[in-house]
Order: sequence, then structure tokens, then C-alpha cells
Amino acid sequence: MRERLSAGVSRATARAAARQVASRVLTYPDDRLLDELGLLRSAVEAPGMLPDGTREPLAQVLEHIRATPLGEQQRQYVATFDLRKRCCLYLTWWAHGDTRNRGYALVGFKQAYRNAGMEPPRNELPDHLAVVLEFAAAGDPEAGEALLCEHRPGLELLRQALHKAASPYAGAVDAVCATLPHASADVAAAAQRIAAAGPPAELVGLEGAGPQPIQLQPYDPHRRGSEPFGTNLDGAVSR
Repeated sequence: MRERLSAGVSRATARAAARQVASRVLTYPDDRLLDELGLLRSAVEAPGMLPDGTREPLAQVLEHIRATPLGEQQRQYVATFDLRKRCCLYLTWWAHGDTRNRGYALVGFKQAYRNAGMEPPRNELPDHLAVVLEFAAAGDPEAGEALLCEHRPGLELLRQALHKAASPYAGAVDAVCATLPHASADVAAAAQRIAAAGPPAELVGLEGAGPQPIQLQPYDPHRRGSEPFGTNLDGAVSR
């Protein structure tokens, strides 16, 4: 049975709330995330406040956060997203690997943020899924959704990899995909190609000719200088 949104809650607002919650739980866990847990759970548990297909998976992730000691959460996060390439949270990696084309794609993300009147995060790559979700939730919803849809094959592969690893974070990516249009046959075909061949590798003989391989790091929105857009969690998930 499809759940109806509460009166006065638009579909755009519901999508924004789900994406904001997903953004928070896909950040590196810290004390501030634990402090925000009550607000996040209230947004998820409020009847009719989230789109179909997002409430249960997000609730499962939040329950994991509630029940797991912070140190163990941090260990799991690093083991999942830092040590497993197939669980990469950086969207351009799936399409471009660590090639010069990835550098050009990152410029496109930065330009999308600046077109919306926002500066890209200073201490994080602009294609980190948590950053893109915050942009889609509280920045420019149309531009943010376009970035997510453009990189849908990578999102689908990330979702599959997290489920295969039995990761508690799988529900967050399930919810993200549930806020997007239905994946087309082209998306499925592109995902299959990446799964079979892996992301592209840099061409040989071009050392030093383009952007150097990028060192990945967990996205922490509370690290000094890395708050992407100065958004307010209360305003994003409680309106």
C-alpha cells in the first residue's frame, strides 16, 4: 500500500527530507551525528513526511547508528567506504576512475554549485555522495537531482555492493535511489559495462599531463572548512 504524504507536504519537500537524512548518515560518524540522531529519527518516523520506499531503509540505518558504539561505527565506515573500491562514495570515480576525465567531471560539479550561488566544499571533493545529497536537498533540487541521475549507474553499483557486503549503509543508498526516477534500460546497461570492466584507467604515456590520482577520504561535514553549503538540518528535515 502506497503511503500518502501528509497534508501540506509537497513531494519536493519529502524528497529533500529523505536526501538530507541520507546525506547525514553517509557522513563519517562522529559525536555531532549522534546529537542529531533524535531529529533524524523524528523526520523518518513522522507519518507521511517521506516519499515511498525511503522510510524503512532509512529507519534501519538510524537504528544501526543508535545501537552501535561510535568507535565501531567509525571502524565500519572506514572498512566499507575507504577499503572497498566497489563501495566508493565519489560519484565520478565510477564513470571515470582516477583519470584526467575525472578531473574535468569534478569541475562540472563545482560549476553546478556555483551556478546555484554556492561555493563547493573546501576540504572535500564535490562529487562525494553526501555532499551531492545535501546540495539536492537544501541547495538546488533540480541541479542536484540532475547530478544524481547522471551518475545513476554508479549509484546502482554502489547499492548492489553494499547489499552484497551486508552493510548497514545499504538502506541509505536504497532510499536515495527511491527518490529518483525509475532507472532506465540504458542505466542498467551502463552499470553492467562498469561492473564487467571496472572504471577506466588512465592512458599510458601521459604521466603528469593531467590531474593526478585523487586520494579519497571520508566526508565529514563538521570538519573545519568542509561544511558545503551552510545548511540547517532543522529547516531541511522538519519543514
